[in-house]
Amino acid sequence: MSAPGQTAITGIGQTAYTKDSGRTVMALCAEASMKAIEDAGLERGDIDGLISFTMDTNSDHDLQSALGLPLVRWTAKAPFGGEGAYATFQLAAAAIESGQAGNVLIFRAFNERSEARFGQPSFNPSAMPRDFHRSLGLVTPGQVYAMWHKPFLDARGMTNEDLGHLVVQMRAWAANNPDAWFYGRPITLEDHQRSRWIVKPVLRLYDLCQETDGGVAFVVSRLDQARMSGRPVVRVLGVQQAWPLGESMMYNYYKSNLVHAEDTEHVARALWEQTGLSPAEIDVSTIYDNFSSSIPISYEGYGLCKRGEVRDAIRGGELGPGGSTPVNTNGGLIGEAYLHGLNNAAECVRQMRGTSPNQIEGAKIALCAGRQCAMVLARE
Repeated sequence: MSAPGQTAITGIGQTAYTKDSGRTVMALCAEASMKAIEDAGLERGDIDGLISFTMDTNSDHDLQSALGLPLVRWTAKAPFGGEGAYATFQLAAAAIESGQAGNVLIFRAFNERSEARFGQPSFNPSAMPRDFHRSLGLVTPGQVYAMWHKPFLDARGMTNEDLGHLVVQMRAWAANNPDAWFYGRPITLEDHQRSRWIVKPVLRLYDLCQETDGGVAFVVSRLDQARMSGRPVVRVLGVQQAWPLGESMMYNYYKSNLVHAEDTEHVARALWEQTGLSPAEIDVSTIYDNFSSSIPISYEGYGLCKRGEVRDAIRGGELGPGGSTPVNTNGGLIGEAYLHGLNNAAECVRQMRGTSPNQIEGAKIALCAGRQCAMVLARE
């Protein structure tokens, strides 16, 4: 995608976001997928590509059977999980723009609360780097990210209280979103500061994302096809990913500079070049927020504020309702649900369609960002 993209997101689908679905992961995946296909105004036979993450336990071919897709011509997996979530759209664009597929289904589903909980310590003898760190007592994602993010927070003069101001804003968005786990439940800064420490002095309980049972899916199609459908067109203007040498999805302690987000800056530079846009032209954003400390790094890295000004932006309420740079208007992974970041992408599509519960008036350009990948969507 060296030029503005020729693809569009034509369908989105999701299940209810719960803590105990009582269903198989494949059932959740199939429900979200069928809703996305129907939302796109397509039939099962129109879908000929399937894309998810390497961490997804749903087999492409099992999903094909569950949905009754007559013929699949393209399958692919994006690396790992949430921080690489939006690379799935890059893979879809590659398939469509090269003629390898016409309509690609992106899917992600799990029972991440009632079954395998990502936030709990686990043992995997095949994952040597992780087990090396675990032998030293680094056994949960909260510990990992707190250790990784603290140098950036220190350099920007940020404390857990600053993260508290951020979480209050995310929960304010969630409180007005009927699909959010924390719908109708805003919090105050005092509530945040009273929540128990998880990794002192960086993360409290309310700084952590949800553990969710559920599924979400998308259909990506050719832009010309989307324009002929008579439905709202959400164009994928650009999508990029970057993995500098030595980069890890989680374990970046040996990089020479933990304050400088090298991966994010590579992605941002390529994204603005690809789309011909600047950060000032972004109307609304979603930022991957498995932990509250993830947001300031990407917010600054993608240029939504000047370097060194992220603390003031957060304290000034600029990311929340009424702010100048609205972020995670669904409540994010902290307030809505944790679907490895893809529910944030669904919110960007809703904003471009004008159907979000927290609709930003006049929004025409959306940024959906993680550390190692991001995309820009446009409303036509």
